[in-house]
Amino acid sequence: MKKKDIISLRSKGAGELAKLVGQMRLEIVKTKVNISASKEKNLKKVKNLRHDLAQTLSLMREKQIVEKSEGGRIK
Repeated sequence: MKKKDIISLRSKGAGELAKLVGQMRLEIVKTKVNISASKEKNLKKVKNLRHDLAQTLSLMREKQIVEKSEGGRIK
């Protein structure tokens, strides 16, 4: 995932990120099936998808922590 993609993900809400995570997980499963059926030539595609998924999940967790810390703050 490129840096500009990560920046654009930071602007999305938690619901959009959760939907994206679901799509990524589905894509990983489909790619694994295609690799085992010898339809996919790029064997590193699953590794790259898992890396992107981990980055997205990290952004989701980061948003949760920020929202939690802002919610408990007295203004």
